Amino acid sequence: MSVRVADEVTAVETATVLDVDGLNVEYVTGDVPVRACVDVSFSLRRGEILGVAGESGSGKSTLITALTRLQRPPAVITGGRILFHPEGRRAPVDLVSASDRQLRRLRWTSLSIVLQSAMDALNPVARIGAQFVDVLRAHDPGLSKQAARERAVELLGMVGISADRARSYPHEMSGGMRQRATIALALACEPELVVMDEPTTAVDVVMQRQILAQVLRLRAELGFAVVFVTHDLSLLLELADRIAIMYAGRVVEIGAAESIYRAPRHPYTRGLRDSFPPLSAPLRTLSGIPGSPPDLRRPPGGCPFHPRCPDRFTGCEEHLPVMSTVDDGLVACRLHESGGVS
Repeated sequence: MSVRVADEVTAVETATVLDVDGLNVEYVTGDVPVRACVDVSFSLRRGEILGVAGESGSGKSTLITALTRLQRPPAVITGGRILFHPEGRRAPVDLVSASDRQLRRLRWTSLSIVLQSAMDALNPVARIGAQFVDVLRAHDPGLSKQAARERAVELLGMVGISADRARSYPHEMSGGMRQRATIALALACEPELVVMDEPTTAVDVVMQRQILAQVLRLRAELGFAVVFVTHDLSLLLELADRIAIMYAGRVVEIGAAESIYRAPRHPYTRGLRDSFPPLSAPLRTLSGIPGSPPDLRRPPGGCPFHPRCPDRFTGCEEHLPVMSTVDDGLVACRLHESGGVS
């Protein structure tokens, strides 16, 4: 498979737009809480695309809702900080402690989200254009209805949807068209950060590639940063600048997309990479990752991946690996800790 790491984009700015530090999210149900995100830390530069990959149940969607403060009970942020750096402000905003009023000011104008199911995200009894007008006028009360309608048509055209579709209801549009509309809606107020939760899951492969191409093109034109969550690592290798791999609620590896593809450091990352066929390589037998993800109510001791790991050695079942710097990336694996076995 060929790797194209956002080659449409010019130099990425180095200023940080998001700092996540030691984030913990739990689902408080029954006697034993489910620790869905554990000590998650990463940073995001302006204009950068950070991919987040992992199996179902690894904590990806929980991370997304925490970043946008859209989590609902029984989900609770129990620790850590999410520092958002809006352009033009001297001090960052900690989204964990931000009030509802602060969040309303930031949402859509600085921070927006594209949800997994466009049919659920869009209002089924309102025309597409009317939903754009509502968003635009809510954040710019001085905008006239006519100007908002014209802007809605412009935004739809930006993602390849014709002007006449502004009068359509969501059920009158194809799945791919609805998903593109939600992306355009997320960009309506020109945010600095767009969080995308598996936005291509419900569409076919051809439409998936079209959507990814549009995300790259729009990012190049508008300069927003993206956190893009998916279970499909092969997709991120074509889209993202850097990739974070999650397992059992923890980030186990972060690195450049090229490095994740060419030389993954964590055995779990390697298993994800090897679970899809390359397009231009000799035929080979694919090998999946044995076993299943752990029960987050009762995670195994030590490294959470050790029961499934082909490279485990003595002590992996007892010692939780710490995040270590390896070349240009970070990995939490005892193979790369001082004294580890390689």
